[in-house]
Amino acid sequence: MSMSDPIADLLTRIRNAQMVAKTTVSVPSSKVKIAIAQVLKDEGYIDGFTVKTEAGKAELEITLKYYAGRPVIERIERVSRPGLRVYRGSGAIPQVQNGLGVAIITTPAGVMTDRKARASGVGGEVLCYVA
Repeated sequence: MSMSDPIADLLTRIRNAQMVAKTTVSVPSSKVKIAIAQVLKDEGYIDGFTVKTEAGKAELEITLKYYAGRPVIERIERVSRPGLRVYRGSGAIPQVQNGLGVAIITTPAGVMTDRKARASGVGGEVLCYVA
């Protein structure tokens, strides 16, 4: 059976792994998931990620980050979903917790944070909020 929302699955696996203090989490890989992991790494929410291929299937292994025993990601939630896509122009891109968090947005220029999208003057689909 195919998955209807693989990005929500990625976010849920990260959230669940941090609730039980796992060091790594493994998810099926795709280009969008790798781009989301790269944004999370650049913003300092995860330690890193690797793509491993086993039996012809690519797996994205994400190394989670903790500070003083608590997960660095306090909140990670899906915004746009298959049943209700959320698109915003460059002037209407939301701020997460008054700039303390990030919104991950997919644009024609690639997957980026809300700050970078505003600076580039591009809008797109709001994938998720991370704080």
